[in-house]
Amino acid sequence: MDQNLDEKLDPLKFVVLDEEDLEVVSTHLQDAVVKVADVLWRAQEHRVVVVLNRFDWEGVQSGNPEYRRRRSALRFERVLSCKCRAVNPAGKDAVLNLLAVEFEETDSPAGVVTLIFSGGAEVRLEVECLEAELADLGPSWVTGACPAHVIEEPAAPKARRG
Repeated sequence: MDQNLDEKLDPLKFVVLDEEDLEVVSTHLQDAVVKVADVLWRAQEHRVVVVLNRFDWEGVQSGNPEYRRRRSALRFERVLSCKCRAVNPAGKDAVLNLLAVEFEETDSPAGVVTLIFSGGAEVRLEVECLEAELADLGPSWVTGACPAHVIEEPAAPKARRG
């Protein structure tokens, strides 16, 4: 790896205080991979920390010929509850592919943050308000593939017999 290349990649650090901030973070986290063991619910601290390997989409868009990932942490504060669907907490080594992070306000400023993973898995956080941070934790590394998504074509209309 060219060390100079990695030094040019500035680590990300975002503070999230509203839905618009979260949309930016969600874009940067699309196709991040997360081990179930790396989703940490700290109930006493009202905090959830998700350690993940995010894909470097900004590098791809800037023409970098190498695909890269970087270890990052996504931290949510003021979390009242943490629930999951289609995620087995006992399967600590299972890997989840993050598609998006969304926020739905319920009783302003409170709401629900949903981490949406491929295969229908979700982690839902009930929060007092939206307060989060995304921070890169270290240097990036080369990965062999660029994530790809299957785009389903709409069904063709059936021909009429007449």
